Amino acid sequence: MNAGINKALIIGGGFAGMTAAARLARQGVEVDLLEIDPGWRSYGAGISLHGSTLRVLKELGLLDRFMEEGFASDGVQMRGPDDRILVTLPTPRVAGPDVPGGGGIMRPALAKILQEEVVAAGVKVRLGATFSTIEDREDGVWVDIGDGSPEHYDLAIGADGLYSRVRATLFPEAPKPRFIGQSVWRAVLPRSAEITTVTMWLGSKLKVGINGVSTDKAYLFLTEDKEVNDFVAPDTFVETLRALLRQFPSPIIQTIADQLSEENHVIYRPLEQMLMPRPWRKGRVALIGDAVHATTPHLAAGACIGIEDAMVLAQEVGNAATVHEALAAFEARRWERCRMVVENSGRLADIEIHGGSREEHAAIMGASMKTLAEVI
Repeated sequence: MNAGINKALIIGGGFAGMTAAARLARQGVEVDLLEIDPGWRSYGAGISLHGSTLRVLKELGLLDRFMEEGFASDGVQMRGPDDRILVTLPTPRVAGPDVPGGGGIMRPALAKILQEEVVAAGVKVRLGATFSTIEDREDGVWVDIGDGSPEHYDLAIGADGLYSRVRATLFPEAPKPRFIGQSVWRAVLPRSAEITTVTMWLGSKLKVGINGVSTDKAYLFLTEDKEVNDFVAPDTFVETLRALLRQFPSPIIQTIADQLSEENHVIYRPLEQMLMPRPWRKGRVALIGDAVHATTPHLAAGACIGIEDAMVLAQEVGNAATVHEALAAFEARRWERCRMVVENSGRLADIEIHGGSREEHAAIMGASMKTLAEVI
């Protein structure tokens, strides 16, 4: 059926955009994918994935590739700053009884898996390209991709991230990204035999975590409170992160601090958040992923809900009689789940910044993980 859609345009070649492009193409839709980066690169260190994301990768036929490249485990272990275990949160095996409840992978590795799927599905990928105008009309979406000759599409999807140009063009009154008063440090480490699952240490004002991303690598993340979003010079990254790690008496963390160097690819990023109220669509144009619900990493669910968006949208396109029915059904299925992730992640940040209850922090994480494990 495909809701009468013969040709679709995806703007943005990140995780959500690639998933949407591949899935729609597999359903028989002719798909163009615009990606502004001519190298189609994915930046960053590791990324944590929920079982719900593994469920989507399984549905895409990509779970085996993930298991080859990444790392999967069960549970999330919460510790005090001195290694004392406070609680272990369960992560249900939603992708199947033989698939662990969560995992991690290097961002470039996951991007490569999805890129190969996009190409194999027959998507026309246009790198170093974006749009100059996009207009929803009664007969479809007309998009000028730079040569002055608008092209016609039955559906357009804005998957162009936190600072989405599609959102700014069609929804100029939409809320802008907001700095939440925290930043995150990330680094790539050798994977220690002591760390068998996602492990977090909760300090008085800092939180540090480690997750495996392959058979021999892990990635470290540390959230730091910041009153203002000021510039941090890259040549200070290693020493600054080392000093922050020194605040944890944990022998595991102290060993990491001792060994930290430029070889660990330290990355710093201020944390921003944005949840756009409904509607997420205008005519035949819809927004997905960070373009509409950018979340902080406190639930490790940003990529998860973006990839889910893509799958749900493709499902509704396959089920509906018209584009408008498909987009309305997509939005109805996604709003509450994505709102929960953005708002609960924000509440976790508030608790960490203002020294709130660790019991509430653990309860929110547990409830959120339970919700994410539910059928999409």
